[in-house]
Amino acid sequence: MEILYEDHDITVAVKPPDLVSEQTPQKNGFADRLAERNPDGYIGVVHRLDRGVGGIMVYARTPQAAARLSASVQAHTFQKEYLALIHGEPEVPYATLTDLLFHDRNRNKTFVVERERKGVKQAILDYEVLGCAESPEYGRYSLVKVRLHTGRTHQIRVQFAHRGHPLLGDGKYGAHDRCPIGLFCYRLAFPHPLSQKRLCFEKEWDRRPDTGEAE
Repeated sequence: MEILYEDHDITVAVKPPDLVSEQTPQKNGFADRLAERNPDGYIGVVHRLDRGVGGIMVYARTPQAAARLSASVQAHTFQKEYLALIHGEPEVPYATLTDLLFHDRNRNKTFVVERERKGVKQAILDYEVLGCAESPEYGRYSLVKVRLHTGRTHQIRVQFAHRGHPLLGDGKYGAHDRCPIGLFCYRLAFPHPLSQKRLCFEKEWDRRPDTGEAE
């Protein structure tokens, strides 16, 4: 387990892929592992990463810290940035993507829709293409940096897939390759829940698309 920072109020750690962010009845979630580090066993989940996605997360170690971190999320002072490997190459090197998304809980899948209705939420992200490459197995693919302005379920995955650029390994949204999902939360910034000091954490990620491993 990679811990980037820990004090009385919070733990900042790197979640591996293929672990759920929350606690589970089987006690095999990432939050379960972190709860074992807290003497009273408390752990507060204030944001999530999809099971197949790795990256930096912050957890609260007290209920007070959990409430204040959740307030930061609602106030948009909680910033998350990702690196993603997407199929193809976007027409423009950087842009803002805005869509209306509907999440079908029964299918655990999110869809881009045309009109607002019950359950539909606006999704906004900025992206920048950092580089492109080509391989016999994956064809043309791009590494993009993504900054979220909203935190919708599967947001990055569905917004790129809707434009014909599904993430590598993301079979749910149209990719046909067999590799881990090409998405990683590499930067997290937020005010400390007690001191309000601005904290920023970064983690390098240089994934090889043919193996899913980090170099």
